[in-house]
Amino acid sequence: MTLSQVAREAGVSLATASRAINGSANRTVREDLRQRVLEAAARLQYSPDANAQAMARGRTTWLGLIVHDIADPYFSSIAAGVGLASERQGLTMTLSSTQHDVAREPGIVELLTRQRARAIVVAGGRRDDDDVNDRMREALAGFKRSGGTVALVGQPLLDVDTVVIDNRAGAGDLARALHAHGYRRFGVLTGPPDHLTARDRLAGFLEVLTELGATPDDAALVPSEFTRDGGYEAMRRLLRNGPGVEVVFAVNDVMAVGAMAAARDEGVRVPDDVAVAGFDDITTLRDITPALSTVRVPLVDVGIAATELSLAAPSSEPRLVHVGASVVLRESTPPRG
Repeated sequence: MTLSQVAREAGVSLATASRAINGSANRTVREDLRQRVLEAAARLQYSPDANAQAMARGRTTWLGLIVHDIADPYFSSIAAGVGLASERQGLTMTLSSTQHDVAREPGIVELLTRQRARAIVVAGGRRDDDDVNDRMREALAGFKRSGGTVALVGQPLLDVDTVVIDNRAGAGDLARALHAHGYRRFGVLTGPPDHLTARDRLAGFLEVLTELGATPDDAALVPSEFTRDGGYEAMRRLLRNGPGVEVVFAVNDVMAVGAMAAARDEGVRVPDDVAVAGFDDITTLRDITPALSTVRVPLVDVGIAATELSLAAPSSEPRLVHVGASVVLRESTPPRG
């Protein structure tokens, strides 16, 4: 069945049938005509075309979420929040992953623009790469010019509404709590040097340790990928070649999980020989032994806040929503005598 057949069956013009079934950004249809068209469509078992509906309305009824790694529980928790908030608004969430290649982000945004997504949420820390950030800024500006709306989770660098997690303060609070537990010799698995979230967390951690007179040796600061395997390899390097440390801070939880696995494979007991802490409080930690100390970020709430921000009425200036983080000490960092 075609829309033209529905229009003939209902005794209306093709334009009226289209507006009745697909909606319209500019014109409405009288209720009696709309009911006549819908009844005709039901009799003919007509199924509307999603692309035609998007063209008529100017937007689809779905929201695009862009993350760096679908398998990472950090992003899956944010995605859960985005999905909940989208459903409340009658929208369907679609998920895209950059696979940790931020250079892919602008292309995904351009695809979502062509597909007339209602809104976009971008989740994940930015890189210190002016070229990539400029291209992403331009892509998001183009999406907004087309009528879409945007929100970011991360550093407020792209001239859009942003949910900002207080990474620096959270890491500083963790450093202070570990020092109060009696730890004095610290190691840090720092993540990539150009990853701004990793950099913020490292800076906050070191700032407080310096205040407390417990600055780590440079050799105890080990860069790595922002992944489980990155944490594994960095922990192996620290245990084999670095100075002896009492506690290791991995700048996210998946790295900390990898670090604990590396310690086990190296014959080092956690927490008896070395303590370990992370950041984020991902759901996977429920299955880790010993339970991992971390900095809790309400990730589902972050996803909800980002979605609500992306669907809010436009603002003349980018809006910022700040989300705090709280220290949670568990068995992986027991008090030292």
